[in-house]
Amino acid sequence: MKQFNDQRDWFFQKRFGLFVHWGIYSIAGWHEQHQMRARSSYDEYTKLAAQWNPTRFDPDAWLDLMQEVGMKYICLTTKHHDGFCLWDTKQTAYNTMNTPYGQDALRLLADACHRRDVPLCLYYSCVDWHQPNYPNQGRHHELPGPVPGGQPDMARYMEFVREQVRELCTNYGKISGFWWDMNVDKHVDPSINELIRTLQPSAIINDRGYDEGDFGTPERDFDLAPDKAPVLNGLTEACQSVSSESWGYRFIEAYHTDRHLIRAIDKYMAIGANYLLNVGPKPDGTIPDESVAILRRIGRWYKSVSEALIDVENVSDVVANRDVLVTRRGNTLYVHLYRDPATDAVKLKPIAVAPRSATLLNTGEAVRCELDVLPSEWVTAEPSLLLTGLPVNEYPNTVLVVKLEFDDANWGHSLASGSDADASNVHLR
Repeated sequence: MKQFNDQRDWFFQKRFGLFVHWGIYSIAGWHEQHQMRARSSYDEYTKLAAQWNPTRFDPDAWLDLMQEVGMKYICLTTKHHDGFCLWDTKQTAYNTMNTPYGQDALRLLADACHRRDVPLCLYYSCVDWHQPNYPNQGRHHELPGPVPGGQPDMARYMEFVREQVRELCTNYGKISGFWWDMNVDKHVDPSINELIRTLQPSAIINDRGYDEGDFGTPERDFDLAPDKAPVLNGLTEACQSVSSESWGYRFIEAYHTDRHLIRAIDKYMAIGANYLLNVGPKPDGTIPDESVAILRRIGRWYKSVSEALIDVENVSDVVANRDVLVTRRGNTLYVHLYRDPATDAVKLKPIAVAPRSATLLNTGEAVRCELDVLPSEWVTAEPSLLLTGLPVNEYPNTVLVVKLEFDDANWGHSLASGSDADASNVHLR
């Protein structure tokens, strides 16, 4: 992947991050878009701000958990679609300072991140259901019309946005990323991102704002083309939440299985994308026990296989098997069983060279390898490398990753084309 060759290149080393959707919607245990989806009245919803008092919010506890999982950066929703701001903004009174809590939540998190050298990224919604100048028109992710007493004016709203961006990029130390969301109006104004780059040269910017930004943001689930070697069209950060119904905290939630999340993480990271996994803290500022347990289980898997995902290249096209992904570092290949294994063996045609060693990263156990002419290959009778006896039934809720170490880079040459491998090791069935 082509790098920027500037301060934004932190993004290529720290590829797994924690997304946090947190706001006043958590107080009622509502979906973060409840105001729009449930057609909640403006007055009813805004009253939640008077109850905002996350007395158990401890940013170091968030970062402790994040680092236990193996995550390297964090992205916080500073302002979601409802317009409530988690920082001491001078542009609207609808913020954390004018609540019983009375503290700048972003300041607390930013200080903890800087103390611990954790890159901090800021989410900011282009849509605003509270600011009087935002032109709500009932389009997707908008209220049916202007807020009470509103004066829709996109030019004035963009000045509001500009000044909030200036605050975020001036008052909180080093900012490493800016994560726009929901430019419903499709407004174009490159000067906003130019302001971010001027004030925060380390900040990498996504593609949902007022110009194309630096990277793409596929959301939730994305199925790779089953008949092609998967590739990315450009720099990418995928995002998903541990919860399936919402990104913020809800009283009643359906959580994704470990298997679903781990396969999504492996799929994206193996082809070169960053991955941002979300939790929604409770109104008191703590992360729900269910989310913590999921993150910890994912972390145990991730730490066992992370060498196959970091500082590697996607070379999945070296094999014909579309049920696996392959990453490479030097003379080492990593085979990712990111789809449901149908058998306990993996065929790596046309590779027909035995590796010096084969290890299942998940457990550290050796993996049996054979150079075999399978019955299904009887027409050409070409041998290929087969990994056999994999513990697919013992570990059904994860992604198994096999590390193959070769003596040199000739692993791509088949025996049929004159490889030096010993033909006597080939099994004919």
